[in-house]
Amino acid sequence: MITDWHFYLVAIPAVMLQGMGKGGFSGMGALSLPLMCLVISPVQAAAIQLPILMAQDLVGLWAYRRNMDKRTFFYCLPGTMIGIAIATYFAARVTPEFVQLMVGVIAAGFVLVSVPRAGDKAADPNLSKATLWSSVAGFTSFIANAGGPPIQVYLMPLKLPPAVYAGTMVALFFIVNWVKFIAFGALGQISVGNLSTSAALLPV
Repeated sequence: MITDWHFYLVAIPAVMLQGMGKGGFSGMGALSLPLMCLVISPVQAAAIQLPILMAQDLVGLWAYRRNMDKRTFFYCLPGTMIGIAIATYFAARVTPEFVQLMVGVIAAGFVLVSVPRAGDKAADPNLSKATLWSSVAGFTSFIANAGGPPIQVYLMPLKLPPAVYAGTMVALFFIVNWVKFIAFGALGQISVGNLSTSAALLPV
């Protein structure tokens, strides 16, 4: 478990932003990981945040258990797995400084690029678009715990009912985060120390 008080000066507000992001303020959630990267490596920061995200997912999964668009879910799921696989390969072969640079680029990109607005008519489900944007979401979710904005590029034009939209997102990222947990384990980041730090930050 990390005991350096300097870490918690940064980690506590970062995890609060993460919780606010899960509560609906997604832009704030995107700031959480870059903030923690100021004091620890980006891969370790993502690994510490991941169990907290998984606990939050359980709450969301229960709340929206009857609201999910199954076709959209199954259209997006394969792409997220592709994105996670690419990110895992990438993270294992570059320096922590380069991953940190990527986290910064991803965070800045989400600030600068807004989700395109759909027209009045709802778009039809499209497997190729779903695969493209969900692959990006899988990659950014692994690197920066920020898979929401890319998947929104595909989901928002579908004009799903709000509860169905939320339920589909929750179900998708519930699976994504469990797969990420396995991948982080393969990278040696699921340690007793990191899990203890996650447990200490969970109430925040």
